[in-house]
Amino acid sequence: MNSIPENAFRVLIADDHAHAREGMRDILSIDPSFVIVGEAVNGEEALAMTETVMPDMILMDISMPVMGGLEATKRIKERFPYVKIVMVTVSDDITHLFEALKKGAQGYLLKNLQPSAWHEYLRAIAIDEAPMSKELAFRILQEFSSKGPNKPPAATPLTSREREILERVAKGESNKEIAAQFSLSEHTVKNHLKNILQKLHLENRVQLTRYALEHGLVDN
Repeated sequence: MNSIPENAFRVLIADDHAHAREGMRDILSIDPSFVIVGEAVNGEEALAMTETVMPDMILMDISMPVMGGLEATKRIKERFPYVKIVMVTVSDDITHLFEALKKGAQGYLLKNLQPSAWHEYLRAIAIDEAPMSKELAFRILQEFSSKGPNKPPAATPLTSREREILERVAKGESNKEIAAQFSLSEHTVKNHLKNILQKLHLENRVQLTRYALEHGLVDN
């Protein structure tokens, strides 16, 4: 058995179509940053394999037999919160994708994207630098708007600058866009985000957006 490079991201592929799994294998094989440690044909198998191979990341199809990707994402994140889950789909309809993100997924990829887009996005996911799309940010804002007006701003452990950055994150801005907004370096923004996540005991930008809305820290 070949050894896995120490800094490689261990990836589990979960898709019931052999052709789709082959396509993902081909894409990932181009980039040595990713090593495939297993393949599952349904969500139940993905859950069992996660416990066995302990991947860093799972590429999860939404529609699978036995157990679909949404339920599998929920169960895997409950048991293995460290695992980053990226939903992979042929459709840009965000209805199910939004549900997956609420269950703990970190992002999504369309199967028809160019390999270079996959590599860039997955590397960003792996190091927690992938921005949430503007469309998803808007969808989350809409959901909270439908539940009534915001609560008044709550006390938080964040500094004023961290609150400003959190507000930009909740609107779907990237590190680069936030850096330009406040005349900061991207490295500084990245460190601010690490501090924010640590202080709030959260894992990703979707959770940050929900936190900001629930605590009245951003207008919806």
